[in-house]
Amino acid sequence: MKASRLAAAGAVAASAVVVLSSPAFAHVSVQPEGAAAKGGYAVVDFKVPNERDNASTTKLEVNFPTDHPLSSVMPEPMAGWDIKITKSKLDKPIDNHGEQLTEVVTKVTWTATGKGIEPGYFEKFPVSVGALPEDADELVFKAIQTYSNKEVVRWIEEQQEGAEEPENPAPVLALSAAAEDGHAHGSTATAEATDDASEEASDAEAASSQSTVAADSSDTTARVLGVVGIVVGVVGVAYGVLAGRRRTDA
Repeated sequence: MKASRLAAAGAVAASAVVVLSSPAFAHVSVQPEGAAAKGGYAVVDFKVPNERDNASTTKLEVNFPTDHPLSSVMPEPMAGWDIKITKSKLDKPIDNHGEQLTEVVTKVTWTATGKGIEPGYFEKFPVSVGALPEDADELVFKAIQTYSNKEVVRWIEEQQEGAEEPENPAPVLALSAAAEDGHAHGSTATAEATDDASEEASDAEAASSQSTVAADSSDTTARVLGVVGIVVGVVGVAYGVLAGRRRTDA
């Protein structure tokens, strides 16, 4: 009886954990492909899971931040989705490589042309963005998810410091520190790989040089021994001839 009660209690606890933790894994999120460095450009993926068992996700709207407007927003073409880009005028123009921009992309909308994201699946929506702000640690994107049954979920709630995660949190992109050269083209891993390759090349070159020196030394030794052998042979022949004459004369 005690074992049965313990098993039942464990099952209930496990179910409670799953129920309580599932929303944290099911919301719309955004992650960079690689690094999202301040002042640089990046490709970010908006990950959209389907939370419903009886409906498909057929539409996604992502609103881009207006407090840190991005001069470049380019979604990647996706099979099965129609993409609409919405631009808005800025209250204050921003500089883009010497050009003053008066309007930027403020929303991208994906509408399914087929089945969309069916139950039990998720999909990533890639977008190239930049230049990322240098005076912010993160960017907040408010998203709206629409299902085939007309249900709408608004992922627009911002996380408040010291508070629990909201029920429908907005996707947040964390920004990393800018590269020393001011560009986000490389990474530590790439640099280390390059250094390793250079060291291996130097070692190989040194080994090759040592092999060449060893080979040259071996050739020289062989030649010297060969000459010595010839000389010894000549001397031996001469000695034999002289010895033979002495015997004949005797």
